[in-house]
Amino acid sequence: MLAAAAWLRTGMPEGPPSLRLTIVGCAPAYALRPGHAASCYLVEVGGEGILLDMGQGAFAALGAYREPSTLRGIVVSHLHPDHMIDLVPLRHYLRYGLDQARSLALHAPPELRTRIGALMAEAAFLDDLPGDDLQPGTFQLGPLRVEARPVTHALNSFGFRVTRAAAEEREPGLVYSGDCGRPEDVRDLVRPGDTLLCEASWGTSSPVASEAAHLTARQAAQVARDGEAARLILTHVLDAYDPAGSATLAGTVFAGPVQLASPGLVVDIG
Repeated sequence: MLAAAAWLRTGMPEGPPSLRLTIVGCAPAYALRPGHAASCYLVEVGGEGILLDMGQGAFAALGAYREPSTLRGIVVSHLHPDHMIDLVPLRHYLRYGLDQARSLALHAPPELRTRIGALMAEAAFLDDLPGDDLQPGTFQLGPLRVEARPVTHALNSFGFRVTRAAAEEREPGLVYSGDCGRPEDVRDLVRPGDTLLCEASWGTSSPVASEAAHLTARQAAQVARDGEAARLILTHVLDAYDPAGSATLAGTVFAGPVQLASPGLVVDIG
């Protein structure tokens, strides 16, 4: 068994701590690219960290960046497997993979615990990850403040804005769209100077399956532009819809820096 001290984060900036985003996984519901775990984003300030989503492959990928049991908590945007299914191996690890069992806070949409419990035929399966059901509003996980707002996608889907709990009113934050079919839902979260981590499943195409409720790269860029974001990071782009070209297209709409999410990308915010 590996002790928590086996993972030590290095290279954190000196001085007042800023937010740091690390892309653990950014693939959509399916991807043929080797090494691409599904949605999972590590947000840290100082020595504390939380995860936004934990899709397939994310648990194994996380080990390259942080010992899982040292997280303050996990926030799940919605109930699709590419955003939450690796809660299963995480729970096994917390219970059986350490010298002493541990727990983490889990904030997720209503019904997640019921669904995972049914999948595992164990109603209390996620009791090792206690926490509240998500609802519109703000909550705190250690030194991080999370604002949750509903977005149009699956039942009980949310987008998030993450800031330092001690942040000044105008201090930049990280906005994560989750999966969303209406740009205006994400736009309501963005403040001037924020970094926008936005899904763009349809990439360079026009929406091809409106019932799936996803964005294009152009729509994501419009959100960044209209919200006066400082930076746009495109994520969750389907392989068939030109991930690399999506960043180029977004750059024709949004004048700020545009990046395509990739595993291991690290961005300091603020």
